[in-house]
This record gives sequence, structure tokens and C-alpha cells, in this order.
Amino acid sequence: MAPDPLLYRGCAAHYLLGRPPYSSDLPATLVRELGLDGHDTLVDVGCGPGVLAVQLASLFDTVIGIDPDPDMLAEAERHALASGHPGIDWRLGRAEDIASLGLAPARLVTFGQSFHWTQREAVASAVYDLLTPGGALVAITHDIEARPFPEAPTDPPIPDGEVQHLIAGYLGPDYRAGRGLRWQPSDRYEAALARTTFGHARTVHAAGREDLTRDVDGVIAGYLSMSYSAPHLFGDRLGSFVAAMRALLGDRTATGRFWDWPGDTAMVIAMKPA
Repeated sequence: MAPDPLLYRGCAAHYLLGRPPYSSDLPATLVRELGLDGHDTLVDVGCGPGVLAVQLASLFDTVIGIDPDPDMLAEAERHALASGHPGIDWRLGRAEDIASLGLAPARLVTFGQSFHWTQREAVASAVYDLLTPGGALVAITHDIEARPFPEAPTDPPIPDGEVQHLIAGYLGPDYRAGRGLRWQPSDRYEAALARTTFGHARTVHAAGREDLTRDVDGVIAGYLSMSYSAPHLFGDRLGSFVAAMRALLGDRTATGRFWDWPGDTAMVIAMKPA
């Protein structure tokens, strides 16, 4: 996949406010599944504003975050400092650059909702070479189909269907991404990893955050953090879109807040033999 510098142009400032967090049980689940001991190196690829790198930082001696967007890395550094993790090493680069970045061997390489943007088989092979024996590649996503929806709190759910209709009115019916249209692989992460040196992957889940709510600004930020509705795609109509979305959301809640159910956190784990 050719690099596209516009993929998340303008999204960095909205990401931490708008995107739902991973399960609070994610660190403990990785410790249990991988036998982590508080040492070694984590490399987080496609790190964005540092969501995973910061959440997992206390589990490792060394943490490296890699992303091709300088604005994302600037947000990541601010997020890490505010969270008490000033020692994270942020690197500008793509997943396909792993072999040329001079990285030390890693115990864990993570992809937080980013593996599908990469040349998966080639990147997985480079990760395999980077890992220490017994190390793991873990692709982490929100899985809204892992179990039935939990009982909603008193706030209404985000009216995603109506928001998507509004976005289509501004950007057209096809999902945009960067310079073109959004592309998704036709098979699952597990299938792609099965075609690599790893040969096998397993999936485990950690319970998602069932009580997450957002105000109107948070909901708007969530959509502006997405590649298919990145701020640059709207051009000089961005202000009009935000105003229309604010009006739509204001009509759909009496509390000023919305329930945001991201699903459980899924971890697709591929291990390098010990």
C-alpha cells in the first residue's frame, strides 16, 4: 500500500477526545497471555497520539511509538508527559520502515487499529525478525460483535446512522480516505498472519467499557478523528459540517451526553516460538 500523507491529516487534535479507550483490563490480559514481567521493549506501530503506548508503558523498560504523521507524534508526546511517561521514544516512520529504523529487539510489537493500513504480510515478517524468541505481534481493535450489547445507561446511543447520512451529504456516498477511497482488506488479521512466518494467531478479548459517555464536542471529535471524515476532506465546508452535526446531536439528547459503546477489546496474538 502506497503511503498517503493525507490519511489522517488534521485528525490528531481530535483523537484522544473522540476515540473510545481500550479495555481497562488490556494490560493485565496481555501480562497473563504473554507472560510479561515488567521488562523488555514494546514497539507500538501506527501509534497515533500514543493511546496504546501510554496505556502499556508501565509494563516495559523501553517503549517506542512509530507513526508517519508528525502531528500524531506531537500529540503522543503531550499525552505521555501528561500521563507521567516522559521516557517514551517517538519515531517518525511507517510500519513498512520497521527494518530500517535501527530498532532493538522487542518483546512485544502492537498495532492499535492500524494493522489493516499496512502491507500486512511484509510487515508481519519484519516484525517476526524484530521480536525476541517468545515475543509477540498483537493487533488490537474494538470488537462490537464479540457479545450482545450491554444494557445502555440513561443517555441515548450516538445516532451513527444519521451522522453517516450527514457525512455522505458533504463528502458523497463512498467512504473517503486520504487522496482516494477507503480500502479494507477482504480477510481477517488471522488469515493474513497465517500466510506469514508466524503461521498461526489466536484471539482473546478483554471486557469493553460499558459506561462510557460523551458530550456533543466529544462525539464530534470522534468523527473528525476518522480517516473517512478527516477535517481536510471537508475543505472550506468544515465549519458548516460541524455546525450541522452539532444541531443534529443537540436534537437527539436531553442530557447533553451520548452513550458510546465501542465493544470489547480484541487482541489478535501471533507468537514467535521460544
